[in-house]
Amino acid sequence: MASQDWFDKDFYKILGVSKDISEADLKKTYRKLARQFHPDSNPGDATAEARFKEISEAHSVLADPELRKEYDQIRAMGSGARFSAGGRPGQPGGFEDVFGGMFTGAGAGRGQQSGSFEDLLGGMFGGGGFGTTSGGFRGAGGPTPGRDFTATTTLDFFTAINGETIKLQPTSGKAINVKVPAGVSDGQKIRLKGKGEPSPDGGTAGDLVLTVTVRKHPVFERDGLNLRLDVPVTFVEATLGATIEVPTLGGETVKLRVAPGTPSGRVLRVKGRGVTTAKGVGDLLATVQVAVPSHLTSEAQGHLEAFAAAMPGENPRTELIEKAQH
Repeated sequence: MASQDWFDKDFYKILGVSKDISEADLKKTYRKLARQFHPDSNPGDATAEARFKEISEAHSVLADPELRKEYDQIRAMGSGARFSAGGRPGQPGGFEDVFGGMFTGAGAGRGQQSGSFEDLLGGMFGGGGFGTTSGGFRGAGGPTPGRDFTATTTLDFFTAINGETIKLQPTSGKAINVKVPAGVSDGQKIRLKGKGEPSPDGGTAGDLVLTVTVRKHPVFERDGLNLRLDVPVTFVEATLGATIEVPTLGGETVKLRVAPGTPSGRVLRVKGRGVTTAKGVGDLLATVQVAVPSHLTSEAQGHLEAFAAAMPGENPRTELIEKAQH
């Protein structure tokens, strides 16, 4: 039995084939799509399961020569028509009103109408009914939106911070240019409206959801809008104070003042040299690491021993030990 679905669904479009496709090519196309969307190949994917059912339904009609002929005739007759469940005074009639006018010449009302939809169309096509395809009347509903596609891309650290237009090449179809915004972070998703699967029945296309992976940088680390790096300083620079140069992400260096007596772990800030996005501008945060020399000349060792002898005999771990004992 044919259903309202036959007016609403474009089985050729669902399978992505032309109306004059041969039976052999139709079978090849169906097998390819069935393998792609079969539930066994997509466990737990409700979207793939729904797509598989849609493909199977389309193939079951188009693969049967008689059903395909009837389907083509019904689609040709009802092209552009949408049927409601029934009319109200002053509004177009329902499904029965449309066909009642075609077959009685007087637009018979529901109370006078005899037979069924199958009887009417059966008379048009030889009185044989519609075989085994089952279904019932349903609301026409709106067009079906296309599914979202997903993709991934890997960017180097510099590109992610500064932004860039990249090109994605789908497995089928033409390349897509994607503008990656400045300051995109690792794991962030970018949604491209209308770049997903086309609607099977004239609705809106799906979106392309792009997940970004950012490679680590050997020097800089992202911290929100800030950039962090470790800066080694010598024992003398940390003790006596110094002006040092530190790199920025662009490659140039900026000068930082290390105050006398600066310990390891102190963070020095360079305003406005972090990540720039529409939400704001971050800073460059330089963490001081006092570098201990691994080799000393005998002269330097002698000076260091003299320095140690001149220092007061304080134990910098005394407070730590006391806290641990409480």
